[in-house]
Amino acid sequence: MKLFIKITCTIIVLLSLYPVTTALAEDKTPVYAQLLQQYVVDGKVDYVGLKQEEAQLDRYLAYLNASDPAQMARNDQFAFYINAYNAYTLKLIIKNFENGQPPESIKDIGSFFSKPWSIKFVKIAGKTTTLDTIEHKILRPTFKDPRVHFAVNCASKSCPPLASTPYSGTELEQQLEASARAFINNSRENRLEGNILYVSSIFKWFKEDFHDDPLAFFKQYAEGDLKKRLSAAKGSIRVKYLYYNWSLNGK
Repeated sequence: MKLFIKITCTIIVLLSLYPVTTALAEDKTPVYAQLLQQYVVDGKVDYVGLKQEEAQLDRYLAYLNASDPAQMARNDQFAFYINAYNAYTLKLIIKNFENGQPPESIKDIGSFFSKPWSIKFVKIAGKTTTLDTIEHKILRPTFKDPRVHFAVNCASKSCPPLASTPYSGTELEQQLEASARAFINNSRENRLEGNILYVSSIFKWFKEDFHDDPLAFFKQYAEGDLKKRLSAAKGSIRVKYLYYNWSLNGK
């Protein structure tokens, strides 16, 4: 009898120490997908409406916390962290409402000593981290794909628009291609005037991700008239960086 009790207690202790994995976490991505579909239109977010559904967003965030991305296939893991970055950015905005309204800019959140991206509130796999960590310690160095800059969203008007559907491992390649192509060919964010190519400051801030050659990236993803004009220029193009508008990407 004593041996049975001892074995039972040992099993209970081991189970309590066993980490929660993706196999045990109920996928709440459909909940997140519904929120995106309802409150994100053409990259503009209805934060006031989303605030009313904060409990639903929290359900998805709880799923992220109960999941272990290390157990996922590479593409699933990549999509997981993109979604996590975007979802927690939404949470950061709606948890900082004042008088029923969101901040005018994500940069209004935090303090002089604590920028919004360095706030420890992101919970994944039972650990608390920051948006900066997801982007600069996980997404960029692990997956080494510059297209990630057009998938993660910083809640600002000059940021590549937030997609109205979550990223998924099975469709990740098509989604990343579409997001990069859409941003490159958006004349409001990038434009060619004469022999000067005006591009987003993203290409300056993360120049190493683009091999310090934004023109080559543009030539790869440009379409239509932009593609023709870039090809005809034959290396005479100079690159200049545009002002970045940090105003909230709200309605």
